[in-house]
Amino acid sequence: MQFSRELFSAHPALKAFMCGSLSGTCSTLLFQPLDLVKTRLQMLQNNAKPGTPKVGMFRVFIQVIRTENFFSLWKGVSPSFVRCIPGVGIYFSTFYSLKQHFFQDRAPNAGEAVLLGAGARTVAGVCMLPFTVIKTRFESGYYNYASVPGALRSMYETEGVRALFSGLTATLLRDAPFSGIYVMFYSQAKRALPQEVTSAPYAPLVNFSCGVVAGVMASVVTQPADVVKTHIQVSPSHWRTADAVRYVYTEKGMSGFFRGAVPRSLRRTLMAAMAWTVYEQLMAHMGLKS
Repeated sequence: MQFSRELFSAHPALKAFMCGSLSGTCSTLLFQPLDLVKTRLQMLQNNAKPGTPKVGMFRVFIQVIRTENFFSLWKGVSPSFVRCIPGVGIYFSTFYSLKQHFFQDRAPNAGEAVLLGAGARTVAGVCMLPFTVIKTRFESGYYNYASVPGALRSMYETEGVRALFSGLTATLLRDAPFSGIYVMFYSQAKRALPQEVTSAPYAPLVNFSCGVVAGVMASVVTQPADVVKTHIQVSPSHWRTADAVRYVYTEKGMSGFFRGAVPRSLRRTLMAAMAWTVYEQLMAHMGLKS
């Protein structure tokens, strides 16, 4: 009871952080297997010989379970938690603070929604990039790190600070546009619906449905940047963004930039839709307008 009273009396930005962290925890745990499969598909493309038949998402699922075990689908969930619990909290608290500062009670238009979402994601992305790199390496299957602290120590000692921030440009090119496009479609979709539809008790279902539509659109647009980011962060040579783009195009053509699109779109869409749905419900419960 004491904790509950303290929570309700906390600063609105802190409430947004806590609501975002909780929503990020739920969505990360549920959809981590899709992120692992996406990373493995992109790594298979990197090592595939010319003429090798394409490997699908379902086949990678089965291969991981057969060669490792069922719970290996959650490999990388520890760095995902370390990244997402504070990362999603930082994102939503930044989003809330920016929205309150610049728009107050006015709803942002489409262009403003893009800038709002992209700005919040940029702040969160830079803060949590080292854990994004570690998560990608855990999922790739190329590194045998025992723990997140062990991975941080190993990368710092053998590769330097630069390794912890590898793929920064590609990550921001992927995440900032994704968030901006997502927020734009999400807010515009909700605005287009009648007030009686968006109000309780239909609000969670409406929020989730609008989130799915927005997530699909944003995932397709940002998929090439995700492929480039994965190649940079897994490669010990620390390619520049231009080098990774050239490599993917030379080896696989334009189709290479959309490798892993299905599991990524599924995961990003469902994660974002669930995170926003949980976040909005928690914020409403605390009496705040998200």
